[in-house]
Amino acid sequence: MYTRDQLFKSLTNTKEWDVAVIGGGATGLGIAVDAASRGYKTILLEKYDFAKSTSSKSTKLVHGGVRYLANGDVKLVYSALHERGLIFKNAPHVSSIQRFIIPTYSFFSKMKFLIGLKLYDWMAGKYRIGTSKSLSKGTVLNYIPKIEPNKLNGGIQYYDGQFDDARLALLLAKTAIDHGATVLNYADVTKIVKNSNNKVSGISFTDTESGKSYAIQAKTIINATGIFVDDILKMEEPNHKNLVRPSQGTHIVVDPKFLGGRDALMIPETSDGRVLFGVPWNGKVLLGTTDTPLNEHQIEPRPLEEEIKFILDTAGSYLKTGPQRNDVLSAFSGLRPLAAPKQGDENSTKEISRDHKLIVNASGLITITGGKWTTYRKMAEDTVDIAIKTGGLPEKSCKTKELKIHAYSTDQVEGHWRYYGSDLPKVKALIQENDRFKEKIHSDHPYLMGEVVWACENEMVCKLEDVLNRRFRLLLLDAKAALQAAPDVAKLMAETLGKDQLWVEKEIQDFSTLARQYIIN
Repeated sequence: MYTRDQLFKSLTNTKEWDVAVIGGGATGLGIAVDAASRGYKTILLEKYDFAKSTSSKSTKLVHGGVRYLANGDVKLVYSALHERGLIFKNAPHVSSIQRFIIPTYSFFSKMKFLIGLKLYDWMAGKYRIGTSKSLSKGTVLNYIPKIEPNKLNGGIQYYDGQFDDARLALLLAKTAIDHGATVLNYADVTKIVKNSNNKVSGISFTDTESGKSYAIQAKTIINATGIFVDDILKMEEPNHKNLVRPSQGTHIVVDPKFLGGRDALMIPETSDGRVLFGVPWNGKVLLGTTDTPLNEHQIEPRPLEEEIKFILDTAGSYLKTGPQRNDVLSAFSGLRPLAAPKQGDENSTKEISRDHKLIVNASGLITITGGKWTTYRKMAEDTVDIAIKTGGLPEKSCKTKELKIHAYSTDQVEGHWRYYGSDLPKVKALIQENDRFKEKIHSDHPYLMGEVVWACENEMVCKLEDVLNRRFRLLLLDAKAALQAAPDVAKLMAETLGKDQLWVEKEIQDFSTLARQYIIN
């Protein structure tokens, strides 16, 4: 059962939960899957939609982290490479292998990268997905036809993974539900409740769709809210000092003609030492990312002008014809945590290790921070192991190394259809029920009206943005097209969800305001 109404009704069936998770991004959803698959009574509460924040705004890579290897973080890379292998094994319908090309401009740099990437291959062990090797200049130009040939002496190829982050997040939510969890989006936590021993014992939250408030009891409470962990910690302890400071990563989306092939481009050392990726994704090319420390966090960060200029300028220096501002189809930003600066060290941008960190307060509130999408499963395993000790839960071993993600399928299906996995026949059958369902939501993109109905009936959507941004990826791929599609999609959603014309008008207005933040020209 995947409708929100059914899930809310199930709340009355449980007097006390074993595990209550706050946060419905990669980390929280992974924890819900782990806890539920072990047999614990599990509930997850997400203030907005699943993966609304950083977890839907990544570089779409399932990777060990080549740059972390360069920084000497061998332990993290080793773990991430093995977790990458498990994602390919357990969720092949939302992940795939991608070849990357690093252009080189001297014999020394070619050897340096080749040695590092051979180590990268070796560390993957039985989960290796390809062989890194040196390439001639001609081969590099064949793989990435639009790369600037001047001064190019060759390159290195290596292999990493790619995925659709928001779709995997949704499938994790469904996997948790498959194993008995109650997973709720638009459930805003308003209070952490403590018992007479000053230990956390429950949560109050509000369904922001209906306005109805709820209170639950829980043996363990896990704060998995990413850049928002301090907000929850202050709810539990008002004098809490911030653990994290956000750092913004920005991506722009352009036409695939700027790379000219199916291979991804990786620039390991830009003018200021940052890394730039050019990755084919859903028929477009994703260019990013930057790393800009910020003083505040927000649910919808906006790309900064200097970030967009840096990406365009850097891409332009490596490509024959670099994209200009008017070529950008969409621009978006995600936030990740940095260690909050200590007093007198306000300019510090020392990052919390991309390896995760677990904290247990005196009250028993468990907080997890750091980590990366690729290692979500291991993060969840470690968190639930801590929860067992903290909450005195019966010992049960982790199941997720072998656990297939909802709709698991190895069928090779073209385009966005593959993300439905084994649910695809049901989606196709629904589309055949009505000629209107066979219509595209936008003439330039493959999504069909029937998929809107499927999302409303099976994917817990509440808002227009949920469909156009995360169930479909249209807002990230082509923000203007998403704006054009919005009225018809909103109308069909209203018919399916039983909403009125006022709802349609408000959703279109809200989505229009949001979408304009993704348009820079």
